[in-house]
This record gives sequence, structure tokens and C-alpha cells, in this order.
Amino acid sequence: MQALVRPRCVTQSALMKISAKAEYACLAVLELALRHDRGETVRLTEIAQPNEIPERFLVQILLQLKGAGYVNSVRGAGGGYRLAVAPNQMTLWDVVRAIDGPAAPDRNDAVRNRGIGRAVLREVWHEANRREQQFLMETDIAALVERARRQSPDMYYI
Repeated sequence: MQALVRPRCVTQSALMKISAKAEYACLAVLELALRHDRGETVRLTEIAQPNEIPERFLVQILLQLKGAGYVNSVRGAGGGYRLAVAPNQMTLWDVVRAIDGPAAPDRNDAVRNRGIGRAVLREVWHEANRREQQFLMETDIAALVERARRQSPDMYYI
């Protein structure tokens, strides 16, 4: 006799998911922030190669960050990109929101008719999401620079 196999119930919670594009943007901002205190511009390849970001995709990301006022581009032989904002004035949330846009609006109507258990869990998912957003809002780029330098104290850029 075969055992009865129940299909898994797959539900989607409201938990925040960071897109690959937003993660690439955060990596690019960190690369720029590591050189910010020296006022250096960073070439596209210097961001793309060590972080394994496709250059064509990175160009689009940097244009979005430029449009949001977080990055400047410099033309010419010594050109490249640099932060337009000090690392301590920009948070991970700023970068994620610039790339992925604002969070999706709440759709509570569908949950109301599906039982108290789902409604209670939805409240928990919303609280988890709120805490994740708060954490990203409290984590400035300067803190990431500090962490990166602690993990690789002999790191330097020429």
C-alpha cells in the first residue's frame, strides 16, 4: 500500500526580498564608498569584475543611482563614477528603494476571507518586513565600509 502524499501548500509571505539588481547596486555603492574619502573615480570594470556583475547591467544600475542623486559620473581619461552623497548620509534602504522602488501596497482584502490563521500570520509577516526595512534604514553605507575594511585590513586601492 502506497502512502498518501499530500501536496505542499505554497504561500507567499510579505517578507522583503532583495532583488539581484538591488544587491548589485549595494555592491557598486560599497565599491564607490571605499574610495570616497580619497575623491577617486572608479571605472566600470573596477566595480563589475571583482563583484561579478555584468557590465551592461551595471551601467543601467549606475544610471538609476545617478538619477536618484546618489552617484555622479565623470567623463574623460580619468573618468568613472563616484558617490554624490557621503557614505554616512546614505543607507542600504536608500539604495534598495532607488533600484526596486517603494514597497508594494498591502492587499488585506484577500486575506480577510481566508481565515483567522492567515490573518494572524499576515500580521507577523508585516512586522518582520517592517523590522527588515528598519534595519536597512539604520545601516548606513559608512558602516558597510567599516565592516569591509575590518574583514580585509590589508585592503588598499591604487
